[in-house]
Amino acid sequence: MKVLIVEDDAKIRNFLSKGLTQEGFVVDAVERAEQGLAACVGQEIGGGAAGPYDAAVVDLMLPGMDGLSLIERLRGQGVQMPILILSARRSVDDRVKGFQRGGDDYLVKPFSFAELVARLHALIRRSSAPDGAQQLAAADLCLYPQSREVYRGDTRIELGPREFTLLEYLLRNKGRVLSKTMIMERVWNYDFDPQTNVVDVLVSRLRSRIDRDFEPKLIHTIRGVGYVLKEDTV
Repeated sequence: MKVLIVEDDAKIRNFLSKGLTQEGFVVDAVERAEQGLAACVGQEIGGGAAGPYDAAVVDLMLPGMDGLSLIERLRGQGVQMPILILSARRSVDDRVKGFQRGGDDYLVKPFSFAELVARLHALIRRSSAPDGAQQLAAADLCLYPQSREVYRGDTRIELGPREFTLLEYLLRNKGRVLSKTMIMERVWNYDFDPQTNVVDVLVSRLRSRIDRDFEPKLIHTIRGVGYVLKEDTV
């Protein structure tokens, strides 16, 4: 899951970026609304690839363009990702304005990091799960985005943050071949180095957990292209 943070306070921005990365998110963090707008329309930031994003965390009090104007501009350009507003403003009127301009949730500073993570998961789940589905599945494999649990049949499988992110990405694109570049950008958020084997290592680790002791095998290699999660081998 890829998240954009737009926050001008360096201490909060770095705290969020580090904390969300540890939770398994891929994070881009900028300090100005103009940078956030550019990232969401596909421009590079920091010399690397930017969006698309699964969600954004936007502060309201920003230098230059403020957070509400940024949200309004994004909605006007058709960007529909869920946006969590982060602000010291706590009045009902401020919350209403945030929702009216296109925000999806509102969290008041100071905030609980655990609550922010839970709200982000809820926003992403509601926006990306078709028809409000509470799980992603293939054969007897089930992944629950909200509780971050994975099962094959009745067996619960423990995954690390990057393994979980990769499996969720594969399930959301079931039947679609994902290149190593796509996986690298989604799971690690930096440009693909053809000399590195980190994608192969992560896929191998994930296979050992969800495929090695189970049938049917779900993760398949498409030589010279990438990987695909599918229920059949035809």
